[in-house]
Amino acid sequence: MMTAVAPADGPIAVTGASGYIGSWIVQDLVEQGYSVRACVRDAGKPDKIDHLLAMNGAGLEGHVELFAADLLKPGSYDEAFKGCSAVIHAGAAVGFNKETPQQVYDGCFTDVRHVVESVQQADTVKRLVFTSSFAAVGHPRPQGYVFTEKDWCGDNVEGYRGAWTEDNISKNRDIAYAMAKANAERMIYGIAEADSRFEAMAILPLHVIGPLMCANHDQTWSWQNCIKQMLQGKPYKNSKGGRMLWNIVDVRDVARAHRLCAESTVARNGSRYILSASDRSGELFTWELQARLKELFPTIANIGGEPMENGQPRQKTYDSPRAYCTLAQQELGPTTYSIDETIKATVDSLMQLGLLPHATQ
Repeated sequence: MMTAVAPADGPIAVTGASGYIGSWIVQDLVEQGYSVRACVRDAGKPDKIDHLLAMNGAGLEGHVELFAADLLKPGSYDEAFKGCSAVIHAGAAVGFNKETPQQVYDGCFTDVRHVVESVQQADTVKRLVFTSSFAAVGHPRPQGYVFTEKDWCGDNVEGYRGAWTEDNISKNRDIAYAMAKANAERMIYGIAEADSRFEAMAILPLHVIGPLMCANHDQTWSWQNCIKQMLQGKPYKNSKGGRMLWNIVDVRDVARAHRLCAESTVARNGSRYILSASDRSGELFTWELQARLKELFPTIANIGGEPMENGQPRQKTYDSPRAYCTLAQQELGPTTYSIDETIKATVDSLMQLGLLPHATQ
């Protein structure tokens, strides 16, 4: 079944359109001439939608139209999806807004059914592209193990010391999020196969940074917010001891991959693509990221990260997760931003938005 889409086939709807990744998906689609139906929870909040509406006056080939829709409400997307050739589902509850683990699970799995039901109701949608996560892939493996799209987060249950159970969804946000994304993938592939009117596929981003479009994209605990905290001289706190292997992908590359997935003549129902570093240059331990920030922005006096002694990290970091966007490059064909371009664009946008008031370029 050939279901690849093009601008002439009709609008593409994007859920979670005001979010960090969602906004860049809308931008990429509009640049390529698509009519985009940007689905947002509240179309009356200028701080969340003005950057989307501004795309209509930027001389781009496509056009943006806002639709108010709530992931939690069945039928909420029916109007937005009507007549669409594809739907990109980037909306989710990821835990930035103090959601409970159960709310995270429901927002990333249970309520995906509402999106699929509206896709089926429309009867015109040929492709559903789901923003999954590397969390749906990663599981305990020896350090240095290279994950691929064949991996699933529940593959090594014993490695989680018995924690990987349905009972723990309500107790652990990370388990809730990973299980939700993996279960949602399997669900939409199964429904699409049984339905046969549309195909479903997924993009699985890892540590996403890159330019922010608006101040609202500076969500607490997001990777881009962690960069901001480091630039303010604060320690990195998202992982134990500030130690982590950052496996970095540019938000613009993630956005482009969603469109290319909808347009691909190679992708099929069940295709999934990790969006992570394109090679080892995009994998940096926190102390290496800190050093790179200092090189790129020498005028920022104090850049935080992880504890150091005599120019070396105080403790060694577990070498994981290693993964590369090889399959995406082979089958979807995106060119990717270099790690320095991505880091610089992230920081430049933080400065331009006034989110680093004391930093100088």
